[in-house]
Amino acid sequence: MAGATTAQRGTPGSDGDARKGRNPGPPKPGRRPKSSKGSGPRGPGVKRRRVLVLASLAAAVLLAAGGTWVLYGSSWLRVEKVSSAGTEVLTAGQVVSAAAVPIGAPLVSIDTDEIESRLRERLPRIDSVDVTRSWPRGISLKVTERKPVLLIKKGTDFVEVDSSTKPVLLIKKGTDFVEVDSSGVRFDTVAKAPGGVPVLELAAERSPSARRFDEQRLLREAVGIAGSLPEAVAKETLQVRVESYDSVVLALTKGRTVVWGSGELGEAKGRALTALLKASPKADHFDVSVPTAPAVSGS
Repeated sequence: MAGATTAQRGTPGSDGDARKGRNPGPPKPGRRPKSSKGSGPRGPGVKRRRVLVLASLAAAVLLAAGGTWVLYGSSWLRVEKVSSAGTEVLTAGQVVSAAAVPIGAPLVSIDTDEIESRLRERLPRIDSVDVTRSWPRGISLKVTERKPVLLIKKGTDFVEVDSSTKPVLLIKKGTDFVEVDSSGVRFDTVAKAPGGVPVLELAAERSPSARRFDEQRLLREAVGIAGSLPEAVAKETLQVRVESYDSVVLALTKGRTVVWGSGELGEAKGRALTALLKASPKADHFDVSVPTAPAVSGS
């Protein structure tokens, strides 16, 4: 009996093969499986993502434009008030006027560094200033003023006063004073000497060291000495007399004098002088030029 025909047996990969557990094998070359509807790069999922990205970009642009308008274009965040704090000799009005902050300008556009530079240039008494924006409509100026440690007489006429028991002193005849801070900066001229600040007297013209140490160098030495004085001593110091680089004499209240020597070992000399003043309150002459061997005389 003849066997089954090919049609009866079925083609490879037919249900008969599947029932018998046969592997139908790879698809024939040149044929691709059909993709399901909606898949691939042009599906609706990709379109939705594109719409979301574009919407996000548009929102960001609108937000940035709105923020820029609020900061620069609106009237909500513009300078309306300038305040000052920290002044002692200067007045708040002087500081605000010198700052010249443009009222009505957008607060965000204010150049704080420029204001600081302008204040330091126009008011040399200002040592530092902190310029800050006080949102939503203000500028704050916090000032630190320079502290004078010495006064220099300006355009002074002098009269020598001689005494057999006191050193020769120079007395001022009506003049202004130039204030000098601890850095040696001459920052202001005042008609009246502030209390507790000694007056500088340079009397080194005849000193052998005058050619080596000019006036500016001697001024720095005097500033260093005045700045190293203990607070209690500084308040009683009326004059710092510089006769040479290593010969500085202090004139205190009640006619007392102190031989200080050079500007070296300032802290040690200050401690020695403080001890001498407490131990010998009635003495009128002190020598701390060698702080390890201080001396006192007079009563």
